[in-house]
This record gives sequence, C-alpha cells and structure tokens, in this order.
Amino acid sequence: MRRLGLIALIALVCLSGSASGGSRQLRVALVADIVPSDPHDFRNISYRGFRRAVKTFGVQGRLVLYNPKEGPIPTIRSLAQQKYDLIIASPLSFSKELASIAATFPDSKFAMPETPYQLLQGKHENVQGTIWRVEQPAYLAGYLAALMEKRRPGRDVLGSVNGFVYANQDFVAGYEAGARRADPGIRLLRGNSREWLDPAKCKAVAMNQIAKGAEAVFDVAGACGLGTLQAAKEKGVWGIGVDVDQSFLGRHILTTVLKNYDLDAYKTIEALVRGRLKTGGNEVWSLRNRGVGLGKISPKVPRAFVRQVERVRRQIVAGKIKPPNPLPWR
Repeated sequence: MRRLGLIALIALVCLSGSASGGSRQLRVALVADIVPSDPHDFRNISYRGFRRAVKTFGVQGRLVLYNPKEGPIPTIRSLAQQKYDLIIASPLSFSKELASIAATFPDSKFAMPETPYQLLQGKHENVQGTIWRVEQPAYLAGYLAALMEKRRPGRDVLGSVNGFVYANQDFVAGYEAGARRADPGIRLLRGNSREWLDPAKCKAVAMNQIAKGAEAVFDVAGACGLGTLQAAKEKGVWGIGVDVDQSFLGRHILTTVLKNYDLDAYKTIEALVRGRLKTGGNEVWSLRNRGVGLGKISPKVPRAFVRQVERVRRQIVAGKIKPPNPLPWR
C-alpha cells in the first residue's frame, strides 16, 4: 500500500521536460481513471508514451486522475479552464459533453485515443479522434489461428468472445475473414458475454465454444476477456489476446492483436510541439504506420507459418488485401 501511495503521488505531480529557447512551455495533460501502475494495462502503456514525449520534447506534462463517480468530464473541463494546450482523454459515452467543452474552450486541443471523431455532436476543429484499424492485425490473428487449426485432425473450429454484439465488430470481422482466407471451410463461433468486467462471464462463453470444438478463442471483451484466456489455458487450446501483449499469461497464448497506445500518446504530443496536430478529424493507426500489429507469436508456431503471416501482412500494407470493417466511420 505504501508503494501504491508513492506511485499515486508521483503520478499526480507535473512532469517537466526542459523548455527550449525561452518560449512558453506547452502544457499537456493525460486524463485517467486509475494510477497506471500495471505494466500490462493499456493505461500504463499510454502513460509510458506520454512520459517519453514530455521528456523528449520539453513540454510540461501532468497525469490527472478523475473521480470514477463523476466521470472524466469535470476533470477535462477543469483542465480546459486552466488553459492546457492539449488534453488527452477518452470519454467514449460522454461525446455530447466533450463537444460542449471543446466549443467553450477553442484554444485548447483535445485528443481522444479511444473515440472516433464521428461520435462527437457537431464539428469541432480543436478535437482529434482516433481510429484503430484493428481489423488488419485481427485478420492476421485469424489467419494464423486457422493455419494452426488445419494441422489438427477433425473439424476445424475457432471461436471469439465479445462483450456485446454491437461492439468490437471490427476485431471480429477481421479475425473471421483472415481465418476463412487460410481455411475456407472453417467453422467460426461468435459469443457475447454481455459484460466488460467479470471474467467468469467470458469464461463461461469460451468454455461453451471449446466444448463445440474450438481450438482457439479470441478475447475481445476487455477485462472480462481474461476469463476467455483462462478457459483456453484450462482446456489446453490457444488463446488470442487483445489490445496489449498478453503472452505473459502463459504458453497457451498464440498471439495478441495490439494497439500501440504508447505510440499514439507520443506521436500526438510530438505533432502538437511541431505544429502538425491535425484536429477536426481522426488519427488513423494501421499496419502501415505500425499503430496496430501482432504481439509475440508463440514459439510453438512453425516458422513457415510465421513467414506466411508476414507475407499476408505485407499484402495488407500494400492494399492487395483489404480486411472487412463494418463500422460506419471506417
């Protein structure tokens, strides 16, 4: 507890790089719901990129925790009132309120690492949304999983466990398309836990898919998805992680569909410093600019399969393969 208290204290003070040339030091803030102390949590990875940018570009940086009962909007408004040059936050369902803040404080810029610009109400030239082309690495993960499945005797089956049917459709669509590319006759099972936080709910869905023959299950349900990967471990099948490299969970992890949150935070601040931050639209992260990708691939995967996946990756980058994405802001 003492160590966590110290981390919290450090996190809430200002981080400062060295200002250059006597010009006004830019101020940037990262808004989070918890102290980013877990090295395997996406918030920690984003914070690493934030800290590196603060040090590299000589800006004044501040990590600010918001009250979970109030949500992030009061904290974002307070930082705008303090005239921060850039506020990085992902309010997701608070797009209406953020739009109001952006209109009230036109001199501040707002970056939303998890929210497409199209979800805001109206046009706001000081807001940057983000689109993660996760269907691309998900396609690679599905392709790899299907290659591994074809090696086994019997019916080829793969599964995916989502939180809700309306969410993460880009992950699932890419994964299934890649699997069909490698194995046109494969059976694909979809499941929804109706839950983002409780691993037991995802585990139950994954267990059902494994009972139906799935030899790999894809986690696309946030913290709940840890249950999906636990089910894979217990039943001796492959688990495919999401967002941050989850190979640390064990040898049952085939690979992970990554979002490089540290790159996003770093490049957003770099763009601000260099006067190149393009607000009024989206930052788009893809395989081409390495904003998304695959994590560590299990050493049990034949090298020939790794080479095949790399060839497919190059084809996606070249535009020869276009993984499907059903989301309207693609």
